[in-house]
Amino acid sequence: MSLSLPVAAVLLYSIAGAALLVYIPFLVVAYGRLQVGYDSRAPRAVFEKLPPYAQRATWAHQNSFESFMLFAAAALMAYVTQQDSIWVAGAAIAYLVARLLFSLFYILDIPLGRSLMFGLGTLCIATLMGTSLTSLH
Repeated sequence: MSLSLPVAAVLLYSIAGAALLVYIPFLVVAYGRLQVGYDSRAPRAVFEKLPPYAQRATWAHQNSFESFMLFAAAALMAYVTQQDSIWVAGAAIAYLVARLLFSLFYILDIPLGRSLMFGLGTLCIATLMGTSLTSLH
C-alpha cells in the first residue's frame, strides 16, 4: 500500500485536521445555546441550562483541546525526526478518525464508544511519540 502524500504532509495535514476537529463539538454547543437563549455578558453561565447533549458537547470540546495539545506535539515530533513509515501515517489518520468518533459518541451518550475512541486516540499519540523517540538511538 502506498500513500499519495508523503508522510510529512500527512502529519502536517493531520495537525490542521485535528485543530478543526476541536470545534466540531462546539457547533453542537452553539446550537444548544440558541435553544436556551444566549447571554453574551455571561456566556459560561448558560451551561447549567443547556440540554444534556449540549453539556456533553461542551465536555467533548474541552477534552478535544486537551488531546490536541498532545497530538500536535507527537505529530511534530514525528515530523522533525523525519518519520516515513506507513505506521506513522496510519497513526496520524487513525487519530483523526478516533477523535471525530469520540466527539460523536460523547454527544450521543455512548460511553463505551467514547472510551474506546479515547483509548485509540491515546494509542496513536503514543505510537507517534514512541516511534520518534526510538529513532534517536
